[in-house]
Amino acid sequence: MGKKRGETLTLENNENTQFIGMLVAVFTIFITLVVFAVWRRRRSVGRSLILAGLSNAGKTLLYARLLHSKYVATHTSVKENIGDVTINNSALRIVDIPGHERLRQKFFDNYKSSIRGLVYVIDSVTIQKDVRDVAEYLYTLLSDPTIQKNGTPVLILCNKQDQTTAKGCSVIKSLLEKEINLLRVTKTNQLETTDASSSNFYLGKQGKDFEFIHVGSKVDFAEASAFDKDSETSADIEQLDIWLQKIA
Repeated sequence: MGKKRGETLTLENNENTQFIGMLVAVFTIFITLVVFAVWRRRRSVGRSLILAGLSNAGKTLLYARLLHSKYVATHTSVKENIGDVTINNSALRIVDIPGHERLRQKFFDNYKSSIRGLVYVIDSVTIQKDVRDVAEYLYTLLSDPTIQKNGTPVLILCNKQDQTTAKGCSVIKSLLEKEINLLRVTKTNQLETTDASSSNFYLGKQGKDFEFIHVGSKVDFAEASAFDKDSETSADIEQLDIWLQKIA
């Protein structure tokens, strides 16, 4: 009797051991698949960081700061600037595209297929005067199918914070949300007068005032000051650097 009981316990122990082994194996396979999926996604994601924004927002100076860590005299760009940087052992291609209304969409379309992240540069001094144009261009970028499909991370960089009349992040965010809220009415009316194949779509959530948290992509805000002619003084782009380390 004791022998049979011992055999039964041994059998139960073996079954428990096998069950635990199966659980460990399944868990190991699951973790492996997750790691592989993340690795594959990172490989499929492009390596281009696109700097976009209206003309004179400071994109090209920021580009020079990122690549050369120094001030350079700039002028309104009519073509893209491209250069490579290494962040967290990951190569990023910085693409500074022109802000001119007639050029910017063409250049964005040229590089969006390889986009890793989007930095939308804003002149914090003239934002109240230019808010309509700033919001409309931002709306176009956030609505782009590539940005939406990939969930591309977006940084709205409030530049020129060294100037006393510059608006801070929170003020600029509020201004943009209100303006985009108004823009959606116009865009919705446009949709009603076009066919269903239109690439426009409703940005945000139906029935709610627009907020950046309702956008498919993660949208962050940061402040910066790229302008400083003193070669011995570093530009204030620390918040941009931190964001780049997160997406690299």
